[in-house]
Amino acid sequence: METTLPLPKYHQIYLVLREQLQEGRFDDEGMPGEHLLAEQFSVARITIRKAMEMLVADGLVTRRPGVGTWPLRVDLGKKQGDSKAAPVSRQKAHLTGLLENIVNMGLRTTVEVLDSTVVLASEAVAEALHLAVGDAVYKSVRVRSTSAGPVSFITTHVPKAVAEIKSRDLKRKPLLMLLEEAGVQLGGATQTISARLADAVVARHLDVAVGSALLAVTRLVRDTDERPVQLLQGLYRPDRYQYQLQLSRIGDIDAKVWVSEELSATFN
Repeated sequence: METTLPLPKYHQIYLVLREQLQEGRFDDEGMPGEHLLAEQFSVARITIRKAMEMLVADGLVTRRPGVGTWPLRVDLGKKQGDSKAAPVSRQKAHLTGLLENIVNMGLRTTVEVLDSTVVLASEAVAEALHLAVGDAVYKSVRVRSTSAGPVSFITTHVPKAVAEIKSRDLKRKPLLMLLEEAGVQLGGATQTISARLADAVVARHLDVAVGSALLAVTRLVRDTDERPVQLLQGLYRPDRYQYQLQLSRIGDIDAKVWVSEELSATFN
């Protein structure tokens, strides 16, 4: 938890837990107990207790003795008396024709495979990949690094019906190359870029402080028939990774718009 952020530890933990609540991380089984959270964040239980008290005060969770801590369904943008939540911008960049650039990025980094197994598709994964909840998917968790150190913490899901993904293959080739070798004709992808805070697990693997800001990338890759074949959710260190997007204006003088010509990624 060593950090240069001007925030006490309990507030950093509060921010991370608040973000996870917003994502629905604890909807099914409730939040872990203070003891487990203290171990996860490597802090004293009193620090966790202060963070939990902030969540309770914000109306985000309810704590019941003998039952546990459960999230409350509250719009996080409306707390503290806001009459209307601010809309969340979800700008998407279409990467058709640029998948080769993504593969090249994978070839310029080393990879550590943390997990590679067949799991049942959750509701969110099933919706993204156009599957039924409970369908079999290959899930992999990897950390990519350059000579400067770890760059990204990546979780991917591939429908089992699309291709067979083996852990030993993930160690030697980018996943998109493995899909092509399996006969998948890659068409394009839709990508959403936002921001996330590093939790204890991601912080350890990316060598950053808990609560550090990360670049969050969600990419849905499709084949030439527009069938989703891969869902990627990546967390990147912004000091070692950046996107560069070239824009140009087209159209009549009264209706000119900005369009993207090229999207590339740079490792530092």
